[in-house]
Amino acid sequence: MLTRDTRDPATRPRLLFTLLALALLWPGIHFSELDLSVLVASDSQSEMGRFVSAFWPPAHGEEFIELLLQATLQTLAIATAGMALALLLAIPASLLASRALSLSAASRAGHPSYWGQLLRWPVRGLLIFLRSVPEIVWALLFVRAVGLGPTAGVLAIAITYSGMLGKVYAEIFESADQRPAHALLQSGSSRLAAFCYGILPNVAAELLSYTVYRWECAIRASVVMGFVGAGGLGQQIDLSLRMFAGGEVASLLLTFLVLVLLADQLSRLLRWRLA
Repeated sequence: MLTRDTRDPATRPRLLFTLLALALLWPGIHFSELDLSVLVASDSQSEMGRFVSAFWPPAHGEEFIELLLQATLQTLAIATAGMALALLLAIPASLLASRALSLSAASRAGHPSYWGQLLRWPVRGLLIFLRSVPEIVWALLFVRAVGLGPTAGVLAIAITYSGMLGKVYAEIFESADQRPAHALLQSGSSRLAAFCYGILPNVAAELLSYTVYRWECAIRASVVMGFVGAGGLGQQIDLSLRMFAGGEVASLLLTFLVLVLLADQLSRLLRWRLA
C-alpha cells in the first residue's frame, strides 16, 4: 500500500485533467452524432464485406497501368509545382514576419521597433489568411476560374501552403540561437549575410525536414483535390468509384501508399545527410 511519502504527487492533477478531458470530449461526441454501433450491425457488415471484396484483385491491365503511371506523375507534378510556388512567397514572407533579423532585437535595449512591427503584423495577417482557407476550398474556386485540370490544384496548394510554410519558417528562425546573427548585425553585417551565416546553418535540417513533410502533405492534398476535378490520382479514384471498379481503386490506393512511403524515406535520407 502506498504511503503519503511514496505516492506520486502528480497523480491527482493527472486524474483531474483526465476527467476534464472526458467531460469536454463527451459534448463533441454528442454533437458529432457518433454511433459506433452501425459498424457491428449485420447490414453494415455485409455491405462493407461486399465493398472490400470488390478491391481484390487489384487492376493490373496494361492500359490501366499506363493510365496509373500518368496519373501518378501528374500528382507528383501538382504537389511539386505547388510547393515551389509556395516557397517563392513563404521564404520572403517568413523573413519579414520574423524578429530574428530585427536590428532593434539585436541592439542591447532589445525594444521592438515601431516600423518593424508595422511591417511584420500585416505580413503575419496575410499568412494567417492564406492558411486559414483549406486547399480544397481554393481548389473549388480555381476550378470555377480556370476550369478542370491540374492548374487548379497547383494554385490551391501554392496559396495554402505558402501561409503554412511562412508561419512555421518564421517560428523556426525565432526559436534558433539569435546570438550569432545579432553579433553579425552589430558588427555591421547585412541582414542577408547575418541570416545566411548566423541563422540558416543552425536551422537547415529542421527547415528541410518540415519542407519535405509539407511536400508529402501536398501529395495527399493533391489526391483529395482530384475529387473536385483538379487532376491526378484523386480524379482517377473518383472516376473508378463512380464506375464501381474496385480493383482500379485498390491499385490507385496502393500507388498512393507507395508515394507516401517514398516521401518519408526521402525525408529520413535528407535529415541523415544534414545531421
